[in-house]
Amino acid sequence: QVQLVESGGGLVQPGGSLLLSCAASGIIFSRNIMGWVRQAPGKQRESVASIAPDGNYLNPMKGRFTIDRDNARNTVTLQMNSLKPEDTAVYYCAARSIYKSDWEYWGQGTPVTVSS
Repeated sequence: QVQLVESGGGLVQPGGSLLLSCAASGIIFSRNIMGWVRQAPGKQRESVASIAPDGNYLNPMKGRFTIDRDNARNTVTLQMNSLKPEDTAVYYCAARSIYKSDWEYWGQGTPVTVSS
């Protein structure tokens, strides 16, 4: 059974930082592309960042966000700096095989609220 469990969301003031983490199980982590997708209220899901098994970034990241992975610990993180109110969303961890183009597995999401 595949599980992606996010943590680290919460309330932060504008300009602040958060580190989101995702622990994966039930997949061969080193053979999966990992990513973060967010969905703001009333909006469609938006890709934030994704990273290949070898650590290469697969799409341009927002300059304030950095994705990283630890293949030994089956974890992926998203460091978010200089947060803005428009970054408010539920952030989902996602995974897909290197042979797939669409995300196959999703976490339950962790909410991030940027507000003073």
